[in-house]
Amino acid sequence: MERQVAIIGAGISGLLACKYTLSKGFHPIVFEAKSSIGGAWTKTVETTKLQTPKPAYQFSDFPWPSTVEEDFPNQHQVFDYIQSYANHFDLLRHIKFNTKVLSIEYEGPSEEEMQSWSMWGGIGDPFGSKGKWKVIVEDAQNFSTEVHLVDFVILCVGRFSDIPNIPEFPPNQGPEVFHGKVMHSMDYAAMDDKSAADFVKGKQITIVGFQKSALDIAMECSLANGTEHPCTVLYRKEHWNLPDYLPWGMPLTYLYLNRFSELLVHKPGEGFVLSLLATLLSPVRWAFSKFVESHIKNKLRLAKFGMVPKHSFHTEINSCLISTVPEKFYDKVEEGSINLKKSKSFGFCKEGVLVNGEAQPLKTDLVILATGFQGDKKLKDIFVSPTFKDYIAGSLDATVPLYRECIHPRIPQLGVIGFSESVSNLYTSEMRCRWLAELLDSTFKLPSIKEMEKDVAKWDEYMKRYSGQYYRRSCIGALHIWYNDQLCKDMGWNPKRKKGFIAELFEPYGPLDYVSQ
Repeated sequence: MERQVAIIGAGISGLLACKYTLSKGFHPIVFEAKSSIGGAWTKTVETTKLQTPKPAYQFSDFPWPSTVEEDFPNQHQVFDYIQSYANHFDLLRHIKFNTKVLSIEYEGPSEEEMQSWSMWGGIGDPFGSKGKWKVIVEDAQNFSTEVHLVDFVILCVGRFSDIPNIPEFPPNQGPEVFHGKVMHSMDYAAMDDKSAADFVKGKQITIVGFQKSALDIAMECSLANGTEHPCTVLYRKEHWNLPDYLPWGMPLTYLYLNRFSELLVHKPGEGFVLSLLATLLSPVRWAFSKFVESHIKNKLRLAKFGMVPKHSFHTEINSCLISTVPEKFYDKVEEGSINLKKSKSFGFCKEGVLVNGEAQPLKTDLVILATGFQGDKKLKDIFVSPTFKDYIAGSLDATVPLYRECIHPRIPQLGVIGFSESVSNLYTSEMRCRWLAELLDSTFKLPSIKEMEKDVAKWDEYMKRYSGQYYRRSCIGALHIWYNDQLCKDMGWNPKRKKGFIAELFEPYGPLDYVSQ
């Protein structure tokens, strides 16, 4: 009997999940709330470009077309590439567009019985519990609802869309007291390019945040208004945003994306020898970080603008926080069309923004909150079961508890792809989808629930150790190869993909190293 797999979301992870489940003979049905594939790449700020160099951000069996010559393609080029992939593998016919998933509910053994299981799904088999998932969907055009019963669910809902993260404000200092307009970066990005340019023209604008969206929007505001109406970027902490991926001419991949670089850090589940090596080589890890930091400080003149971070670049990359600075961003700061202002907290008054520690408000017409999204909430809210909601949320002092960043040990017949980040999300999502497809095809079995939970705890410890103050973000950081090794071993693949000892140790790894088994 052909098993039905519901895939929620038609972004990159959803398309990959569709392709690889199809390859194993399953029947995928993809639910997409919007009218288009592409997820976060469907519509962005006009100036947005890819954050990862193109060779590290591609499908293993579908390279970028030769017509795209840039190392960092723009949104239109990325979207066209994703669309071409979907067309090439004939994935669109499996997608139900304008179909929002309202909830998913497991119908099978009782929660009491499931709590007594020692293996995932009772016997460690993807379909062993013989349960079904009830997927309730709503048609976005006529608001009618449908119920689908499926054998397995893959959540590809992403972390960077739909539910905006809105800061909390002191009493009587929220947006309601402000006489101007407050919007989230999500709503700004949804505008067409001309409407967005007209919307910001001639306004005093404050942008809250210092990650990629904030920087891109600040650049657009500075281009629209110049020094006549400078925009202000309000931030809490400085970040090691990259001007390029070539610190002092050395490709960053040789410092952080090869096996040698991974010898410098303590890894989840490593043995005594590797642990000793990581300790002995820690000065090299420190030197690599300082090498990159010196390049960023020099090229962006961070000291001149008081923008040197207090944490290391190593912490930044292991928290999946690195992003590239828009070209000439600090030139705009120098000319005065962008003002940078640090503040631990802020509030609103009638005239504008109350900055922590300043007597006078920052006069503002428009505030754009580039404050991220509540990905955890989106993941949790899709479940009907309060028990499953608690499971997927995990504890307050831990990351989302997923084995191999894909499977919750106590939630049967369900996978999660694309929630945990990496330095290159497409590359990582493809490896996870291949692993999950092999699991569904019974190529291998999962260990016991307790063993999986122990492994999750080891990865959690790694994230705590190297993410520092940014812990809680689910992120494998710069540990791609060690992570992929675990997936390869599970699937019965050879984890060593290079030819020769030197190449294996020093050559960077990327998507094309995993083209075949």
